[in-house]
Amino acid sequence: MEAKLYALGLDSGTQGTKVLVVEIESGKVEARSYSPHKMISGLQPGESEQHPRDWIEAADRAIDEAVKTAGIKPEAVVCLGISAQQHGFVPLDKEFQPIRPAKLWNDTSTIEETEEIIRALGGKEAFIEKLGINLAVGYTASKILWLKKHEPENYNRLYLVLLPHNYLNLYLTGQAQMEYGDASGTGLMDIRKRCWHQEALKTIDPSLKEKLPPISHPAEPVGYIRDKIAQKFGFGRVLVSAGGGDNMMAAIGTGNVVTGIGTVSLGTSGTVFFYSPEALIDPEGEIAAFCDSTGGWLPLLCTMNVTNVTELFKKLLNLSNEELEKLIKDSEPGAAGLIFLPFIDGERVPTLPKASAVLFGLNRLNFNRTNLARAIVEGTILNLGYGLSRMKSLGLRAEEFRATGGGARSQAWLQIVADIFVSPVVTVKEPESAAYGAALQAIWCYLKEKRARIGLDELTKKLVKKEAPTIIPNYKNSDLYQELQSRFNSLWQSLFQNSRDSAN
Repeated sequence: MEAKLYALGLDSGTQGTKVLVVEIESGKVEARSYSPHKMISGLQPGESEQHPRDWIEAADRAIDEAVKTAGIKPEAVVCLGISAQQHGFVPLDKEFQPIRPAKLWNDTSTIEETEEIIRALGGKEAFIEKLGINLAVGYTASKILWLKKHEPENYNRLYLVLLPHNYLNLYLTGQAQMEYGDASGTGLMDIRKRCWHQEALKTIDPSLKEKLPPISHPAEPVGYIRDKIAQKFGFGRVLVSAGGGDNMMAAIGTGNVVTGIGTVSLGTSGTVFFYSPEALIDPEGEIAAFCDSTGGWLPLLCTMNVTNVTELFKKLLNLSNEELEKLIKDSEPGAAGLIFLPFIDGERVPTLPKASAVLFGLNRLNFNRTNLARAIVEGTILNLGYGLSRMKSLGLRAEEFRATGGGARSQAWLQIVADIFVSPVVTVKEPESAAYGAALQAIWCYLKEKRARIGLDELTKKLVKKEAPTIIPNYKNSDLYQELQSRFNSLWQSLFQNSRDSAN
């Protein structure tokens, strides 16, 4: 009987690092661990930063704990993959040390720099035509220009630009690289040709290309864990896959690597994404035309406000998750006329970075906990519904949506998703889809190295397990939500127009 072999999947997110120990043959998660990250406090409004060294320390703790919890021999770990928050800017000096804290995906302090880059390339329409993607606030490109303008001494020390998952790969292997998926979220890459866009680079700095690593196919592993790191954990020879951004890894972890499947992630932010065998460009730039971490593309909708909103509501009323669930179920669809625009942290889609949230339609009959709870959750999904309509207009379709993230643990929330999306919704057995996807990518690379002929689609079909039951849409509710979606869209558009007119 052959000894079992294992893969590690890491997900280095905003809040912390999660690690899964996955048995290669069965895909079974044998152990899991979590180590929190620290946010830097005292920053200006819109700024969001972390020290990259905290990611390393958290990864070390979580790897050690997970392997010990699994009760396996460390040398049985043969491969590892890393998922991490997208769009972060990790500036390194010649010694590969961080020059300053990393600016994160949800840092919106670079609005001026974003607009400056877009103008330099001829405006929004020209930018999309040239790169295939719109430059959203929060993408890496504007953070680099921000450093050049606001911290010139630090910029003069800049030797290498990495994203969070690349930085962790560098720590583990000593190799600096980027793969198609995460690189496509920098705002510096031609997503059709999958190479750096020279004009975009020169807009920031004529020598910027020298500070960027080569871009590689996500099927190509980075290398092996350095001896010094391997010895720390008792590992032998451990292959490190390319890894990727959290959404790219969540696509793999939910089996979304073929057409006909959609993934909806209900986390702090909300995402909806599909696999596409070709680049799918949104001329309006609302749907991000990312590459994925399989070699294809990942058209993606991202909103800024999902569980961050419900967490504030829970804190306000001192509610548990179970109490919130009951409040939602005790209210009727439509929340008795309440409409909630969930723009607590501004919004990415629709493009409203300076927007605020709105609770519209309050009266004596609906001003209660149950309707407030339901309106808040419905608002987050109607916001996704706006973007999903845009995706459908581009030809994207799903036979089912696979839900992941904290909100996917709520049956009431999933029913609202099914009703608004008018689609079956199912959860997957492993809820940590990004970490699981990282492990699956690592297994794929390891098996290929061993000359096993298996595609990633075959591997995910074998190892990604769906949970019963499937949530079927209530079509009566769907009719109501279709009307409510129109009111939701009209409301934010009217408020946006009014605020813009007032500003002028």
